[in-house]
Amino acid sequence: MTTLTQHVMPAIVHAESWTDLVVPDLPIGDEAFVRAAGRAARTMPPALHDALVEFADAAPQAGAVVVRGLPLGELPTTPPSPTAPTFKDHVSEFVLLAAARRLGQPVGYLPEHGGDLVQNLVPTQAHADRQVSTSSKVQLMFHTEAAFHPHRPRYLLLLCLRGDPSAVTTLSSIFEVLPHLPQSVVDVLFEHRFRTAVDESYLHGRTNVLGVPMPVLRGDRGRPSMVFDSDLMVGIDAEADDALRALSAAVEGHATGLALEAGDLLVVDNDVAVHGRSPYQPRFDGFDRWIQRAMAVTDLSASAGERNGRVIVTHFGV
Repeated sequence: MTTLTQHVMPAIVHAESWTDLVVPDLPIGDEAFVRAAGRAARTMPPALHDALVEFADAAPQAGAVVVRGLPLGELPTTPPSPTAPTFKDHVSEFVLLAAARRLGQPVGYLPEHGGDLVQNLVPTQAHADRQVSTSSKVQLMFHTEAAFHPHRPRYLLLLCLRGDPSAVTTLSSIFEVLPHLPQSVVDVLFEHRFRTAVDESYLHGRTNVLGVPMPVLRGDRGRPSMVFDSDLMVGIDAEADDALRALSAAVEGHATGLALEAGDLLVVDNDVAVHGRSPYQPRFDGFDRWIQRAMAVTDLSASAGERNGRVIVTHFGV
């Protein structure tokens, strides 16, 4: 695993062999598949189980943890797009949903790959230079996952099926950043003075709109939660914009990063750490970087009026 800086790194947990893993012969999106994944916590390697329990109990300083050595099953070539058929077994998907279910409730978002509970993140030539998960030529800017969304996930899980040593996933934790911000900036960040545009993948050609004013920081002033998007968030006045610039500089200055390897699971507390990714050069030869993503909320009831099954269907844009 390649690392970037000497700032606090996510703890690295080495999982023992998952000897009793039994994957049901069911579609990944089937509720019975998710229930079976939830029950699989009984057979998880203790190191994985305990790391997830501790992570849910209290976010670590880095806002993230890495579990290494997880089973992936038999892998075909990397698909050419996130929604292309893969014709693979469901071992990696089951492992990912078992981890997500141990943390909370896995959900999909309709505009993201049709609401798939497990999404394939692979480089595409069409999106190489855009601020989306399938890009490769550009630095993916620091962001809270779905910062604009009223039902954004609490946990982001990234399971690496194929790595690329030049593709560094970057992380920055508010717990690390906060001590380096002036108190006047912190005070502004706690106020409802920031609006966030909608990610382009949620619009499907509709006109973008800014969300209602909200704070960047909230909760305990010593260990707050953070919602931040360096690309899509703006202040409602000059002082708020200055505070965002100060936060952005601190986030960049106190970031760390790692290049995920096959079998690595990165779990991010979406209330604590923002993430991004370095540019890299895919080959488009069938063996490029392949990450599977799952997202989990702590409570399904909050999105009940805007959800079909486990798929959140909130509409954005005009």
